[in-house]
Amino acid sequence: MSNPIALLCNHPESMLHAETLAMQWSLPLLRELEVETISDIDFVLVVAPHAIELQQTGRKAPGPIRAEFTEGAVDHRRKFGGGKGQMIAKAVGIKAGVYPWVLDATAGLGKDSFVLATLGSTVTMIERSPIVHCLLNDGLQRARDYALQDPELFAVLQRMHLVQQDSRDYLQSLTAGNFPDVIYLDPMFPERHKTADVKKDMAAFHLLVGKDEDADALLPLALAHANYRVVVKRPRKAPLLNNQAPSYQLEGKSSRYDIYTLKKLPERLNNTGDI
Repeated sequence: MSNPIALLCNHPESMLHAETLAMQWSLPLLRELEVETISDIDFVLVVAPHAIELQQTGRKAPGPIRAEFTEGAVDHRRKFGGGKGQMIAKAVGIKAGVYPWVLDATAGLGKDSFVLATLGSTVTMIERSPIVHCLLNDGLQRARDYALQDPELFAVLQRMHLVQQDSRDYLQSLTAGNFPDVIYLDPMFPERHKTADVKKDMAAFHLLVGKDEDADALLPLALAHANYRVVVKRPRKAPLLNNQAPSYQLEGKSSRYDIYTLKKLPERLNNTGDI
């Protein structure tokens, strides 16, 4: 039986890390990707000194996937984005003087968490897939190294905290008085966008973590463990999560936010959370 994913490392300085991951996840470790190996493996997690990346195999495979916070669209959005006028800020309730503690229960590659942290919120990111967690943790570490010369980025990263755990277990472990202000859900959805750039992310994530078939069960759990609201990000035409109508919606061109309000956010709030 073929293994859909393996680790690949041909850098001596990264080999110990690769060997540790291979042992931890019981995955094969390749020193080079040989032709006879490609047909048996769908993806390789490439462990290199500069980054850890997920790469699909095959002649026409798209480029590698990695968590990135210091360049590209994510960094551009931090520097030139819409600030508190962005739809995600309105959905979560971020405004001048109000910076809720957000629990991102479906962290993925951390893009939305990063946006929320740039806007001033403390964000706890939960990711259950060990491989996706590895990509995200690597991206955060590289960003922290880069941020030694960027005080503004350093402050943003200080507000981001990553946990590898199933969100359901994490939420059930919370006690009253220790609930996050806002719980943010962006569960995997099979037909989300049509652009090739997102398709490669979806293909990789579907292989690794599936389509979040248990997402419906996460909503009532989130509603029972948030102080003020639960926010669900969905493709614009996707069905309601758990078939449960929200208090109100914010709709964009390709996605929407379903907001489930529990009580009104205070006029001033800067909760760093109990990490």
